[in-house]
Amino acid sequence: MKLIIADDSAVIRAILDQNLAKYPDVEIIASVSNGRRLIHAAKNEHPDAVISDIDMPEMTGLEALQTLSGKFRIPVLILSEDEGSRINAKRAGAAEFMVKPKLDGYKQDFFDALMSNLSRIISESATRRPVSRSSAKDRVAVKLGGGYKILCIGASTGGPSAVAEVLCGLGRNFPLPILYAQHIEIGADKSMAEWFSSVCDNVRVKLAEDGEEAKAGSMYMAPADTHLVIDYVKVNGNPVLKLSDEEPERFLRPAVNKLFRSAAQFYKKNCLAVLLTGMGRDGADGCKVICDAGGWTIVEDKSTCVVFGMPAAAIEVGGAKEVLPRGEIAPRVLAMVTQ
Repeated sequence: MKLIIADDSAVIRAILDQNLAKYPDVEIIASVSNGRRLIHAAKNEHPDAVISDIDMPEMTGLEALQTLSGKFRIPVLILSEDEGSRINAKRAGAAEFMVKPKLDGYKQDFFDALMSNLSRIISESATRRPVSRSSAKDRVAVKLGGGYKILCIGASTGGPSAVAEVLCGLGRNFPLPILYAQHIEIGADKSMAEWFSSVCDNVRVKLAEDGEEAKAGSMYMAPADTHLVIDYVKVNGNPVLKLSDEEPERFLRPAVNKLFRSAAQFYKKNCLAVLLTGMGRDGADGCKVICDAGGWTIVEDKSTCVVFGMPAAAIEVGGAKEVLPRGEIAPRVLAMVTQ
């Protein structure tokens, strides 16, 4: 559970941070003092929920709430000492309202109630359709049946050869769209896509384009310096892609985490992801989100990794359902999508 805390009191922020961090799987990813900074942090860090005061300088919690709950679709729990603000907060889009206790009232019972409310509003938010720029016709809710509907792949150092081996092992007529995020230098993405096409003639490989529908048997690669996410899912179950120049996530754009989280949001248990060799931790949190949503993740074993960084991080955070050497990944994927 990734949280952002917004309160103009450094003392309150510290109390909330220190006590919430004691709960398993809670991560405070930002702590800010006003609504303007809250919106900036939410845009860059993608929290599961926000805890916000109302009375803050530069921009109040209610002003920020309209953007958070509307445009970003992030559930917000308002924590205010003014009980009379409850109705206005709910009207502005607050998912929950709690009265801020006095300094000596921040005890276990309060934090247990706070965590219970946070878990509930996050769960409720996950069942709602996100806002899409698409037409109303294309935004019809899709009820995905059993089985996997999307394959996502992430990699970094040593990634191209690893991905090529997996792709070649998938054979012809692979039944799912494939989305791929790879850390790559600007200007090298087109030649890499062409290289994939030359060595993996069983799968169509191309650079992803904004607004295009991803189809089965093709791999769509994130362009350099551009995030690749899913904008919405069509009624036929295929994802429509979105390219974004949003801020890098932990210095990375494209970020594997953004792709994986996006796929988990739309496909939940129907999402299958593979995380291959790479330096750093990108993809680990995304794998955990996919697992938490009921999907399946396979990470590359240390024995075949060029750099056992990203897969190791996924294992560490509980985001790896399976750990397999590279040569066993494609057969396993095929078995899962055709069973």
